[in-house]
Amino acid sequence: MPNFCAAPNCTRKSTQSDLAFFRFPRDPERCRIWVENCRRADLEAKTADQLNKHYRLCAKHFDPAMVCKTSPYRTVLKDTAIPTIFDLTSHLKNPYTRHRKQIKELTDEDIQRIKERRLASAEQTIKKEDLSNIADNEPQLSADEKEYRDYLRSLFEILFMLAKQAIPLTTGRVSEEELKSNNFQAVIDYCMNAGDEALRKRFEVTAVNSEYLSAAQLNQLLDVCENTVREEMLMEVRESRFYSLVTGDLVEFANSKHLPVFLRFVNQQNVLREEFVDFLPFVDGDEAALVESLEALLVDRWGLSMEDCRGQAHKATGTSTTKMKAVAVLLMEKYPLALHMPCSHMALNIHLANNLPFPNVQIVMENLRRITSFFKTPHTQDELDKAISIQFQKNEEKGNALKKMCSSGWTEQHNIFDVLLDILPSLLLCMDSIRDNADGKFSSCVTADAYSIGESIADFEVIVTVVILKNVLTFTRAFGRNLQGETLDVFSAANSLTAVLYSLNEVNDNIDVYHEFWYSEAVSLAALMQIPVSVPRLFLRKQRAADLGEIQAETYFKEYVTVPVIRGIMQEVEDMFCDNNLRALKCLSLVPAVMGHMKFNTTEENFAEVYSGDLPNPDTLPAELHCWRIKWKHRGKEVRLPTTIHETLQLPDVKFFPNVDAFLKVLSTMPVLKVEKGTGETATERLQAYLGSVPAKHLNKSLAMLHINTHVKHDLDVMVDKYCRLYPEDDPEAEVEDVGEDVIVTKVI
Repeated sequence: MPNFCAAPNCTRKSTQSDLAFFRFPRDPERCRIWVENCRRADLEAKTADQLNKHYRLCAKHFDPAMVCKTSPYRTVLKDTAIPTIFDLTSHLKNPYTRHRKQIKELTDEDIQRIKERRLASAEQTIKKEDLSNIADNEPQLSADEKEYRDYLRSLFEILFMLAKQAIPLTTGRVSEEELKSNNFQAVIDYCMNAGDEALRKRFEVTAVNSEYLSAAQLNQLLDVCENTVREEMLMEVRESRFYSLVTGDLVEFANSKHLPVFLRFVNQQNVLREEFVDFLPFVDGDEAALVESLEALLVDRWGLSMEDCRGQAHKATGTSTTKMKAVAVLLMEKYPLALHMPCSHMALNIHLANNLPFPNVQIVMENLRRITSFFKTPHTQDELDKAISIQFQKNEEKGNALKKMCSSGWTEQHNIFDVLLDILPSLLLCMDSIRDNADGKFSSCVTADAYSIGESIADFEVIVTVVILKNVLTFTRAFGRNLQGETLDVFSAANSLTAVLYSLNEVNDNIDVYHEFWYSEAVSLAALMQIPVSVPRLFLRKQRAADLGEIQAETYFKEYVTVPVIRGIMQEVEDMFCDNNLRALKCLSLVPAVMGHMKFNTTEENFAEVYSGDLPNPDTLPAELHCWRIKWKHRGKEVRLPTTIHETLQLPDVKFFPNVDAFLKVLSTMPVLKVEKGTGETATERLQAYLGSVPAKHLNKSLAMLHINTHVKHDLDVMVDKYCRLYPEDDPEAEVEDVGEDVIVTKVI
């Protein structure tokens, strides 16, 4: 089949000419320039793939310098070739000729646009040539240098494989008496046996039992990997500008505590991301020092600005809770827009209970964490199910419902204290059964844990505390559930806060009546569990030492449990949802579904002043918001209102509302809002998965960082370049003692 030239006024075809014919390029940008130069109006509507498949230009329309003859039978174009030679006027000499190829008449604007594009294309070509010249001028690597770089590349590849699979570096320490195998060495051996020439050449001449890799070198490799991956994420954060700071519960590496640090931001694709970036050493000391460490990490090391931080959340437990609350207060004093909010990863009721600084409440929360860990042991859940069946013989329906609740992460749910109270008798029965270990299927470690948990929950003070927490936090349960819901639920929660605080105040004003009911409930449960009603022994001893006389149990628990808990919860709710936090949450009415729910009668302008400095044109915000409401109010019947910030930001026409676009991006970083799950787990879930799959003694914070961020792109060649620049091969190695996480990889026969 002959090829016809697509150029105007050109009648050449391949069967009548020895000229080469060239397809239109598949690259959309280059293809557009070809069509533009051809001036074929009828080709503009076609795609690059259609043009590539069905249309050709002959060689006469290209500068001869752009055409290369690679053989007597093959002619090709240079990659940058553009057709520039056309006859656009000959058809005018014969007005009776039917012109098959319609030539597009260019306006002055079209000509100016073409000139600008050609100028930009020329500049790009010059840049490419400059880069090519730079590459040509780079010093050529010697054979030894190439081998060394290939060797480093293999090591980086092995480290990423180990990190991705959560495989520890070692299986044991290398001792003088017996050289033990380790995972890193095993993978190196495997790669050499599989044909990795770079590794084989490096190690084949080394002596038996000499070091494959010293602890210093391995730490250097890990450091380069970690910093390169982190920099990829931080580049996105800097491009996005605004972010929120989220910290997790403390993690222990090599007998020292570390604080996991996450950053929330909206990337260039308008997708909310929450990424793990580092572990910050956590030293017991004053809170001001920890704030300084956080600022140094964010500003000095990562190049971020604390002025761009728009939120903070701290998921803390145990003794670190009080310190992280103080850190949040200090950060807000210095940066008022870094709003302190609850974290979306934790149910609000758990967060509130964790923040209460009372020893009896902290004992209950610690027991819950121990129970969570305990029931991950094989067969323990079966024992709990048996105990529930025994306890609810006369009410099988409720027993089955409780079994179902207890098998689905109940210690992380909003109704955690309701479930705990229901299963407390069964839980004590289960612990007693495991401690007795009649059939011998549990280890001594498990039975010891069961004994410890059983003794702790068989305490009247614990029972009273659980009852009080359950009843007080009933008023915040629906509120907390809404905070973890869709955008409309969060907006509704912000508007219902007044009712929540009113209910808590009503309880506080009538504390005598409520305490009487709650104390009676605790006494009944204690009787069912055969636990005596008593005042804590330590308190009685202090009372007797001070000659203050005896105190009644009901009075004690009212004064030292009920009143502090109700007032503590009220204070926590007021602190976490202060005026600025509520204003921010009420700005969620920018989301079209929320506007629709409010009958488009919203007043974001009243709450937007706190973020006026973040908007591109704050003066035009009222007019823009009016247009935004009108757009959605008068939409077509078939148009669905977006229900989340993410959906709204993905709309193609949101760019025509720059203030709204910027506003939504800032709001979406608020830590209280849930992260939309994609195909994988969140960074928090990946961290927990790593900590749960690797034995504590083999935890490595660098491997943990790489494992959590395996989705982040990484270029091994960039790492090799960075390593060669930081640690030249001829530098003497630093002496490093074999302690902590250091690993020596040794060559063994």
